[in-house]
Amino acid sequence: MKGRSPDEWVEFAKKVLDIEVEGILEVKKNLDREFYSVLKLLASCKGRIVVTGIGKSGLVGRKIAATLSSTGTPAFFLHPVEGAHGDLGMIQKEDVVIAISNSGETDELNAIIPVLKSLGLKIVALTAKRDSTLAKMSDFVLSIYVPREACTLNLAPTASTTATLALGDAIAVSLTRWKEFKKEDFKRFHPGGDLGRRLSMDINEIMQRDNLPIVSLNTKLKDAIELIDKGGLGCVIVVDEKNRLKGIITDGDVRRMVVKNILDLNGIVKDFMTKNPRFGREGETGARMLDIMEQAEITVLPVVDDNMVVKGIVHLHDLLGKGRLTFNGL
Repeated sequence: MKGRSPDEWVEFAKKVLDIEVEGILEVKKNLDREFYSVLKLLASCKGRIVVTGIGKSGLVGRKIAATLSSTGTPAFFLHPVEGAHGDLGMIQKEDVVIAISNSGETDELNAIIPVLKSLGLKIVALTAKRDSTLAKMSDFVLSIYVPREACTLNLAPTASTTATLALGDAIAVSLTRWKEFKKEDFKRFHPGGDLGRRLSMDINEIMQRDNLPIVSLNTKLKDAIELIDKGGLGCVIVVDEKNRLKGIITDGDVRRMVVKNILDLNGIVKDFMTKNPRFGREGETGARMLDIMEQAEITVLPVVDDNMVVKGIVHLHDLLGKGRLTFNGL
């Protein structure tokens, strides 16, 4: 294989793209009036669209949720595992769920569907198998079946994820026409001038420096939780005697302690903290901070100097411009 000519590799790549196109055309062929029913459901949703899936389907789901939100349909991504460990508390009875699983037999996803249905939510399944467990539990099913994957082993999700992504775009774009979403609306949801400026700034100009929620390694967990509650940032930063970053405890960590029944208010934070947490460095840009947050799926980040001494903290709101980004036209 390595000995092939440049032209042969170009032809190979074209064959991969042909298979990707083949997959999209198959999804197009299988699209029927069920799509209209789904569109009507999503357009009339009084809450938000909750997109969920795991693995590659989860990655595609995040993009679908982002596209929906940016084109006038409030949406967010829910990880099935996190949902099973407390995040289902974010769900409202007015929401609608889009559940993505190529096989329809993803245990982690299927485990939360009955709970969502018990809350009265409608479930839209994107799956390749209409007789799957997911499909049978759902109110509506849209096929994402593709004849084959572009992977030479026919194993890695390639054509199937591309086709699912394309179907998600078809849903989002159709909703923009249904809702008569205009250029003015799109600009309102993409305040790129201010956002771009903030993301290009040195983090030293954005981060919070005063009244930081900092505790020592031997602080009682009870006191740390009280500080989380008062601080408004959803976390406490744990430092040693030289103010060097050692760990972090977030409100999500506390929730998971409760679920696992390991919460000990008389314990000390070093036994419960997340060790070696993600952090930003002085001199880095807001865009770099946002990248770290997105990769780690977190909303707050300690900022340290070259000696790991904590110098500040940055919240997602600091990067996006709290109070600057409005989405209701007011």
